[in-house]
Parts: sequence; structure tokens; C-alpha cells
Amino acid sequence: MIDNLAAKDCIPCRGGTPPLQGVELRSFHDQIGNGWELMGNHHIEKEYKFKDFRQPLHFTNLIGELAEQQGHHPDIYLAWGKVRVMIWTHKIDGLSESDFILAAKIERLHKEMVGK
Repeated sequence: MIDNLAAKDCIPCRGGTPPLQGVELRSFHDQIGNGWELMGNHHIEKEYKFKDFRQPLHFTNLIGELAEQQGHHPDIYLAWGKVRVMIWTHKIDGLSESDFILAAKIERLHKEMVGK
């Protein structure tokens, strides 16, 4: 299911659309799985662990390039041995399908990077 989301592109939000809620929100969250946490029905976040500083820096840069390509930008926290990613649609102050698409694409990037 995550591959289905990763194959889509983020759609720019113009605002005025209500954030995802209820069954629809849980359905998208279930599709990405892989440790992504749903935080107060407002945003999703995940922390990726690494064994040094170079790998999380590289991963952060890959996420940045992806975000620019998709026109959808997560909050990224970089530290030694970890990267935490937080995603939500700022214009609606909540979650949209594009947030889950971006999360799926980030999962795919991580999988390609670590070779799993």
C-alpha cells in the first residue's frame, strides 16, 4: 500500500479544504505504517536512526530535494545519528493526502539509502 502512495505526487493545497479526520485519516496512516506516528490528528512524525552524522545529513539533503520537487515541505530535525521528520499541511493546519504521499516517498528514499 505504501508503494501506491509513493507513486503519487503531492498536490498543492490552496486552503479552504478541511483536514483529514476519522476513518479516512486512519486509513492513510495505516497505509504508511513503518513507525510513523499520528500526533493529535494534526501531524505525522517519524525518527530515523543512523550510526554516524554523515548518513543523517545525506538523508536530510535527499528529503530536501524531494520536498522541493514535490512542492511540499516537512519540518526536519537533524542531529548526530538521527533525523526526525514532521509533516502536515500548514494551510489547513492539519493533514491532507499529500502529507501521506510525502511520507511514503520519504520511506522509499530511506529504503533505497539503507538498501532494505
